[in-house]
Amino acid sequence: MGGLMSSAPQTVNGRTLHRSLGLRELIFMGLIMIQPTAPMPIFGVVFNEARGHVVSAILVGMLGMMCTAYSYGKMAQVYPSAGSAFTYVGKTLHPAAGYLTGWAMLLDYVLNPVICTIWCAKAAGNALPTVPYAAWVVFFALLFTGLNLRRIQATARTNQLLALAMGIVILWMLWATWQSLQAPVNWWQPFYDPAQFNWQSFSQGTSIAVLTYIGFDAISTLSEEVHDPRRNILRGTVLVCLIIGVLSAIEVYAAQLVWPVGRPFPDVDTAYVHVAGVAGGPWLFQVMNLTLLVATVGSGSGAMGAGARLLFGMGREGSLPPKIFGYLDPASQVPSRNVLLIGALSLAGGFLVSYQLGAEMLNFGAFLGFVGVNLAALRRHGWHPVPASGLLICAFLWWKLSALAKIVGGAWLLIGLLYGLYRGGLNQPLTRVE
Repeated sequence: MGGLMSSAPQTVNGRTLHRSLGLRELIFMGLIMIQPTAPMPIFGVVFNEARGHVVSAILVGMLGMMCTAYSYGKMAQVYPSAGSAFTYVGKTLHPAAGYLTGWAMLLDYVLNPVICTIWCAKAAGNALPTVPYAAWVVFFALLFTGLNLRRIQATARTNQLLALAMGIVILWMLWATWQSLQAPVNWWQPFYDPAQFNWQSFSQGTSIAVLTYIGFDAISTLSEEVHDPRRNILRGTVLVCLIIGVLSAIEVYAAQLVWPVGRPFPDVDTAYVHVAGVAGGPWLFQVMNLTLLVATVGSGSGAMGAGARLLFGMGREGSLPPKIFGYLDPASQVPSRNVLLIGALSLAGGFLVSYQLGAEMLNFGAFLGFVGVNLAALRRHGWHPVPASGLLICAFLWWKLSALAKIVGGAWLLIGLLYGLYRGGLNQPLTRVE
């Protein structure tokens, strides 16, 4: 996720970064950031919440995210070297609103490694069911922490190979689904089943399905490396949401054709893997499980590293206590205390929260950021139906999150409010914005 990436201009030896990315490269990088298999880990949760209407939930979420992507693009035209929700909101609406937006989205950086730890533990349990879940939680929390303490991250080449592997597995899943279908097939049912549809359930499912798109906002942080950023950031952000949405809809459509509503999943968190097993047999089950496991390890490790570096920047600037958060290990040049903190939270979260609750809490912060960006776009550029639609959709989906997610998220905002007042007021930015 890129919502809280540093908004300061990226420089090397005092010089701005070279503009080397065209629209095509920007779109590819956006797809890698989100991952082409994004809807698979949340498939079972959304399936149960929306009573099987995962395709429609993905598409409604796509509409809201494309409108919000448009707002990000318009704000990137105004602040081409910024690229963060709290910067757009703080500079356009009010510094206090920017501070609270940043604080809300900080929750994303803490929770992303948590839900990745949970999902990896469940997927590893599919491969080696004799090993208890608790052991896998400990293993993956330590793995993410260790990778970041040793500064081991996926290279661009690794990401490209992983994207290719995911593409092959997706095509295998689609082929296996086609081969497994038996006539007659109700092709329309994955979109709408009158016997199962309930607006309340569908709305709650859609509020979780938006997790599919989380990370698209990171495209705006590449403004200084893109040719014609005032045009291409907007186009690239919207197109990435569209491509991910269409691809995700195809993936979950295939899964819904295979798995009927009312049939319980062996494990709801790794439901898509079990659907793949029904469509393609044990080989596809194991390959899908391994592919998603490797991809999620990369996501969890990367999210932990991003969160640790964000906290380091905030500590170095005095937004958080510098002795803790601003510490940099002299040998490894890694913000090791922040890595250890997020690692401990990932370990505890693996036992204390469910994957669904973690995902909803993550979306709590993201939706608030998206509402703020749409408001900022309306304030800066005047009335326009696209940001207005994004604002209404994101606000509605935020409201449809579970009560528990809103209670925990509200408590987090209260902590941020009190801390902001303690440090001298909410008019000071959460992190440096220029």
